[in-house]
Amino acid sequence: MHALSRWWMRRRHGAGEWRGLFEPAPDGEWVSLDLETTGMDPARDHILSLAAVPLREGRVLLSERFERRVHTARAFGIESIRHHRITPDEASAGEPVTAVVREFLHWLGGRRLLGYNLGFDLDMLGPHVRALTGFELPNPCVDLGDEVAACQRRQRPDAPVNLELGHIANRLGVPMIGRHTALGDATTVGLCWVALQRRGWPAG
Repeated sequence: MHALSRWWMRRRHGAGEWRGLFEPAPDGEWVSLDLETTGMDPARDHILSLAAVPLREGRVLLSERFERRVHTARAFGIESIRHHRITPDEASAGEPVTAVVREFLHWLGGRRLLGYNLGFDLDMLGPHVRALTGFELPNPCVDLGDEVAACQRRQRPDAPVNLELGHIANRLGVPMIGRHTALGDATTVGLCWVALQRRGWPAG
């Protein structure tokens, strides 16, 4: 979000329930976010789980994580179950999405968001955020894949860029943790970000 838009939104919404979202982002602190969903269409599919892990001072702080299973009555097939390993019975036992998103926003505050294919996760969250707050999520955001691509192009402009998460993790010496679970992917992305920063990227 452009700084001017964020300033205007803070003037309009910064004194109510959502004032925490407009607090200055703490120096050097990030939140690695991941969702698991019933599919890849934000207009039709539902959130099944949400996990977020803070990063601070070069560490991934699992002890401070946010992790919730989300209720959905939407049917989904075996391929979806194989992907995220959440069954319909488990999904039906989750918490209501509005309650989860409200709790997450209060937990998140003004911190910067990090993710892998983060645009999709924000598209899935967007309608619920707008329904609760009346505005778009104002937090600064960065996508791991975009930063890795920029880093690789600067170092080797003519080399092909592979942005598959497993490849990125392998190049950075990071283990894949619980692939296709919200907490596992959020943790892996966080570890990749820390490893990338230790290599001096992004500059500053």
